[in-house]
Amino acid sequence: MLSKQAMLTSGMTLACALGIGFFMQTSGSGWLARSTAAADPELPGEPEAAQLLIEKITLTSAPPETARAEPERQSAEIAPPATCRMAATAKAAALAMVSLSVKASCRANERLTVHHSGMSFTAALDDTGQYSAMIPALARTAVFIAETASGSGAVAVAEVDGLEAIERVVLQWSGNSGFELHAREFGAAYGNSGHVWHGAAAKAGAGQVVRLGDDSLLAPRVVEIYSLPVRLPGRSGIVSLTAEAEVTGINCGRDISAQALQLRGGQLSNRDLVLAMPDCEALGSFLVLNNLVEDLKIAAN
Repeated sequence: MLSKQAMLTSGMTLACALGIGFFMQTSGSGWLARSTAAADPELPGEPEAAQLLIEKITLTSAPPETARAEPERQSAEIAPPATCRMAATAKAAALAMVSLSVKASCRANERLTVHHSGMSFTAALDDTGQYSAMIPALARTAVFIAETASGSGAVAVAEVDGLEAIERVVLQWSGNSGFELHAREFGAAYGNSGHVWHGAAAKAGAGQVVRLGDDSLLAPRVVEIYSLPVRLPGRSGIVSLTAEAEVTGINCGRDISAQALQLRGGQLSNRDLVLAMPDCEALGSFLVLNNLVEDLKIAAN
């Protein structure tokens, strides 16, 4: 029969073994619990070895610095692209002109519409998304609105001096209507010096016609502006103004429309026009409208 001392020692050993097995079942993985249960409970140092194995398992997790760095890399990868911004600038120039510049780097070659004081025209941004032009001002505080076909827009403002010293006449239309604005200064005949239109040579007369808008675009808006100083050294008389429309294969037999704007003494007025074009048998001929705008009376300086 076992002595009491032997029985006590066996009971304590069994209790330790059961305690270790319970600890491994609740804290370690299944394979670790099974390997521990197969070990001799009387081997010295076994509990410490089992605890070391558990500690090694817990140490395989990533350190806090690595765990925090990973979301930062992900957020950098899914960050949205920079917003494409459109900008416009306007600077006043001599003779009540304005230098307009438009920049939209991600809108290359896109259709652009420019609005100013009731006048509008269409052009196209270049390969770099830029457009620039010299535009006759129609207001002292000249506001220009530029918008692209995709809906982007920008506004530019310039303060213009000397607007009262300039007479201006604007003719604008949509589509390929074949309109032209002609000025015959001080009794000049067609084709002679003093006949000013967009196809005339530079300095053909005292005034100038500026044509804005790209008529190669689909449904373009085109505008022509005639400008002339109110007073000219040693010159006085009448400047006759006419709006003319050539009969073409596009507009023959159709109604075409246009609008005239006139700036006199710094004040702007407008007048609308609807014109019935002749049949296509009249191709190449011109309709001349003498009363769309008032003739200009220029006084000597």
